[in-house]
Amino acid sequence: MATTDSTHDVDVLIVGGGIAGLSLASALAGKCRVALVEAEQSLGYHTSSRSAQQLIPSYGPPPIQELTRRTLATLRDAVDDDGRRLAWPSRFMLVGSGAEVAAEAHAAMRHLTPEEARAMAPVLREGAFESAALDTDSVRTDALALLAHHEARARAGGVAIHLGSPVHTAQRIGAGWLVGAGAEGFHATSIVNAAGAWADDLAILFGVERLGLQPFRRTAALVSLAEPLDPEMPMIAAADDSWYFRPDEAGALVSPSETEPSRAEDAVPYPGVVERTLGLIAEVADLQVTGIVRSWTGLRTSPADGLPVLGFDPEGPGFFWLAGQGGYGFQTSTALADDAAGQLLAGQDALRTGARPVSETERALDPHRLSVRR
Repeated sequence: MATTDSTHDVDVLIVGGGIAGLSLASALAGKCRVALVEAEQSLGYHTSSRSAQQLIPSYGPPPIQELTRRTLATLRDAVDDDGRRLAWPSRFMLVGSGAEVAAEAHAAMRHLTPEEARAMAPVLREGAFESAALDTDSVRTDALALLAHHEARARAGGVAIHLGSPVHTAQRIGAGWLVGAGAEGFHATSIVNAAGAWADDLAILFGVERLGLQPFRRTAALVSLAEPLDPEMPMIAAADDSWYFRPDEAGALVSPSETEPSRAEDAVPYPGVVERTLGLIAEVADLQVTGIVRSWTGLRTSPADGLPVLGFDPEGPGFFWLAGQGGYGFQTSTALADDAAGQLLAGQDALRTGARPVSETERALDPHRLSVRR
């Protein structure tokens, strides 16, 4: 692939316009020359627009909890251009058998008796569960508003965003990369792989070995109810991870909380999955469902150890991984973007020599840890 007069020279080319890529574009805006390319005609088209929008500090292993704390510290006070809050308090409750709740509840969660749980959520059926635990630090976010917030910050800082621009060619040129995406050409010092479910496919296109990132299905639906739920009621999840639901303007959002391997695709719900989920929820809660408003399926992608991948590829110079966030995308997005921006601005040599120190969490997420290439 040869350079042309229309080739854009950038320091960082971000591939992927979901919450990961947009958060990074926002963090880098005004600090270096950045372009973002997205294969779809809109940003956040796949998993990012299909989020449950609940950010739970007690959810996930220690590196995820640390990233979540940092992200929430920023989002709690963030507002969009119209002054609307991007995140607000929203409690989270686990219910199930005593053993299930004890196994799943984080130490910071408050254990509840069934009576206390039913006082907070009267739709819960008496005698349908043995125990409950409450997270009072979780928050709700507006996924589309947060995506728009990062897009606005990125554009204001000079980031060029190209939609309908799938990457089709890549070639290593000197100390950088020559990339074709849609009708555009780019010469970039660093490539950021924020391609979500397609992250391993993108790596192969760049001649970089895949990391074994596996997409998993997660279905959700909005359902209408005969009686509206209290909007202050907690999001409620089965401690055995078989379902969750929360109040929504449409009535309720429900999910089977499944983790089923999938290929990278524009996923849609399997027939009957929402109805079966409603049957399971009905054993524990009386939602008085009157209909399914709409349903969807997103793909949560992660490596075998379940942690995101953050850092320069050990064998592909200038190729940077920001992928594998699984179900933690929104709740870790700001902290991951800050760490990624720090590494990219410092450069690969500074990281290799230790001139730019890395945190314990960054080391835990480094792509070197994954052995699929060995």
